[in-house]
Amino acid sequence: MVLSKGFEIEMYTGTPQGEIVGLSDKIVADLDGFMREPDSRNVEYITKPSTSYENLLCALLYPRRELRKYLQRLGNYTLIPGSTLSLSGGDRFFRSDPTNPYHDYIEQTYGTNVVTASVHINVGISDPEILMRACRLIRLEAPLYLALSASSPFFNGKTTGYHSTRWGVFPQTPAYVPLFTSHAHHIQWVEEQLVAGTMQNVRHLWVSVRPNGDRRPYDLNRLELRICDLVTDPIALLAITALLEARLLQVINNPDLDPLTNSSFSPEELIALTTNNEIAAASASLDAQMQHWQDGRTILARDWIAEIYQEVWAIAKQQGFSCFLSPLHKILREGNEAQQWLQLHSVGFDSQRVITQAIVATQEREMELENKLCSSLLA
Repeated sequence: MVLSKGFEIEMYTGTPQGEIVGLSDKIVADLDGFMREPDSRNVEYITKPSTSYENLLCALLYPRRELRKYLQRLGNYTLIPGSTLSLSGGDRFFRSDPTNPYHDYIEQTYGTNVVTASVHINVGISDPEILMRACRLIRLEAPLYLALSASSPFFNGKTTGYHSTRWGVFPQTPAYVPLFTSHAHHIQWVEEQLVAGTMQNVRHLWVSVRPNGDRRPYDLNRLELRICDLVTDPIALLAITALLEARLLQVINNPDLDPLTNSSFSPEELIALTTNNEIAAASASLDAQMQHWQDGRTILARDWIAEIYQEVWAIAKQQGFSCFLSPLHKILREGNEAQQWLQLHSVGFDSQRVITQAIVATQEREMELENKLCSSLLA
């Protein structure tokens, strides 16, 4: 069994010098398949669910190719990697839709802390109770996916002390989200939040992992991992997704892999432990010291990821996607995007030079993958 997967990708637009420029109102008006975010400086596209990693690779690349062509028609604009306003612009909001009351609420409540770019990974699981079990496990391991994807060490031209500034400042909402013991518990809790006003609508559940579906919280059909920073390299993103899918296949087939029954901690203690792990991952990503949810032992993020990799490799191999999982080794060996940028910064590259190099590298990587792997599909 393989699972259907899809992505929500948010990216900044701007100049080759790294200045982020709000263009989403024009993009959304002129290009199919793009959605606006509350701030006009980033724009979102969504890939259709697919079980095939080959198809997903090209589905990630095709909208970007079309968007790049469109940006060139508007002027000398490009796509900018990273998950925060790396070089400037963090002092004010640029509304994409001034008439939207939900956007009013977001701007007034959170300010530019939500003007971030990220990737949400959706994986299909139709049975709501299995989905809740999967959400429990992945919620506790979500910091590992942040550690692999961190790409926001700069804000307003300076290093921040974070590898993921985005997750360091992002307003998780509501402030406390429990581990849902069942679908009924999830429904009851969401209804209570809507009445209390801690959630403005069913979409206003901003946590690392959430169950998702066409009529939330009642009709649910997928797990949505929301913690990842933007991963610009599609091969790296698919490797992270392959780790997630293999782990999900493991928890689907093994009901004992459930934090409610397989941990020495209470559910409340598990949330506290995971919150600390998320903070550690936002600060030090792969080099973060974490506490394991099963027994509380201290473990480096990269070592925990390597342990899970060993556990799930055979599952990925059996299901035919181990070749997409194996590039994870490269991330563990060479570091995520934030670590590579900080390495350049430590030897004298200023933040603008790091970002402008990343802009060029991102476009070159897209062209390389298109030519090698997607030329016939993208023709």
